[in-house]
Amino acid sequence: MSIPERPDDVKMIVSIFSPEQELIDRALDELIPILGNADWVSPVIPFDRTRYYEREMGWPLYRRFASFENLMSPDSLVDVKLRTNQIEERYSVEGRRRVNIDPGYICLERLILATGKNYTHRVYLSKGIYADLTLVFKKGTFQPLSWTYPDYAEPEIIKYFNEIRDRYKKQLRGLI
Repeated sequence: MSIPERPDDVKMIVSIFSPEQELIDRALDELIPILGNADWVSPVIPFDRTRYYEREMGWPLYRRFASFENLMSPDSLVDVKLRTNQIEERYSVEGRRRVNIDPGYICLERLILATGKNYTHRVYLSKGIYADLTLVFKKGTFQPLSWTYPDYAEPEIIKYFNEIRDRYKKQLRGLI
């Protein structure tokens, strides 16, 4: 018999993209009351691996990733996703998003993203939100899976996530 144990707190991350770079920064500011201060923010990166969002949001799109100082319980991901959806809604014009915020978390073993869309590899959490297993940590680095979004599988992006994981590991050990 397995005995349930409380998991370690996790390191919250977000991907934010928009055709308007200033909206990315405004959305990051709006996340502070929800997630705390960012402890790392990527440079602006072109979001050009897919044109899936072009009709809704326009083109070109820009993206930033961020991680946050405060460690949180993994089960808080549902509420975080619902709150980021509210931020997206506030910036929407005529039902079209101007900013997309994808929250998730890093733990020692994996990177999880939150989504409202069901699929074979996604596990239902609650309140209409699913967990998307996006990357697994194996052989000293995050590894993509067959369903991983191509941009999350890029070596530069994986390098960012490895660095965030290193910071998280130090936090767990009380080193920072």
